[in-house]
Amino acid sequence: MNEVSTPEELAQTIGENIRSLRLQKNLTQQALATQAGVSLSALRHLESGQGANLGTLIRVVRALDKQEWLQTLAPRITINPLHMTPSLAARQRARARRNKGAHGQEA
Repeated sequence: MNEVSTPEELAQTIGENIRSLRLQKNLTQQALATQAGVSLSALRHLESGQGANLGTLIRVVRALDKQEWLQTLAPRITINPLHMTPSLAARQRARARRNKGAHGQEA
């Protein structure tokens, strides 16, 4: 995929990819919309790059059996246990301020 510079171009590219995959699977827009549980107009908006909500995108991608597309958007985060240990750097003690009396002398 080429470098996409705007959200509109990215929406257009995603829509084109979904349309191509739908046609490869020999599905009509109505059949895919029904299978995905979305309205026909929502699918048309998604394919044309005119915008769709995230729920529509997820349902259509699942109906096309391309869940791996979603995994690239939401990879599983793993935590390295070594990053959870406290810092090994020596702590420096803070120096306490001396209190001065009423005449500017140390108390």
